[in-house]
Amino acid sequence: MARKPETPQPDNAPGGAASAQSDVFMREVDDALRGDELAMFWQRYGRWLILAIVLGLAALAGWLFYQNSVEEAAGIKSEQFLKAVDAAKRSNFDGSLNGLDPVLDADQPGYKAAATLTKAGVLAEQGKKKEAAAALSELAADTTAPQTYRDLALIRQTAIEFDTIKPETVISRLTPLANADSAWFGSAGEMVALAHIKLEQPEKAGPLFADMAKNENIPGTIRERARQMAGVLGIDAVVEIEESETGQAQEEE
Repeated sequence: MARKPETPQPDNAPGGAASAQSDVFMREVDDALRGDELAMFWQRYGRWLILAIVLGLAALAGWLFYQNSVEEAAGIKSEQFLKAVDAAKRSNFDGSLNGLDPVLDADQPGYKAAATLTKAGVLAEQGKKKEAAAALSELAADTTAPQTYRDLALIRQTAIEFDTIKPETVISRLTPLANADSAWFGSAGEMVALAHIKLEQPEKAGPLFADMAKNENIPGTIRERARQMAGVLGIDAVVEIEESETGQAQEEE
């Protein structure tokens, strides 16, 4: 089974308030879907869901760098990179971009890829989405970069472009990563399922959400969103999970 990265998930709302907001959100989603108003559903909730994906990917980019920094040689590039990241955290975007320039010329593919991901994130924060997407597209096509970074670049590029490209493009790009054997099943699967909703294809989105809800290697927040979405699309993912676990227990006996 493929090794799945654990993605830190931001949680800015108090538990009670977040739960209440989630309940209201899901009731309204349920009403929209049961009323066969998928187009209206997308206009109202699509960006909310994509934002959740983007926030998760931003946290994952940081996780990848620290994993990579353990494996690759430390040194001046590492120090420069960390200073550039710190500048970005302080909203000193120009300083961050200037600090990333020497790291982008690094001999180590991992540092170069991490710097490209950070640069794209800074550009996106500045509202320069086309430039950010272009940088990510270049990294995704770079055969010298680690595959993990290339896949993440493709996912982040697609998240940035989601509202401006055809849903068919989203599906063709990310379907190879939207399966249980992929380390990116959660993020890629969500966007593929949302693209199917955008195309008014709930019969394709529902089973995909259900598969994500059952996959224990996907971060819990994504699984919970997937379970809720599968439910409002007519698939009881909770029942399917329980049946799956019961079957596994019987096989072990």
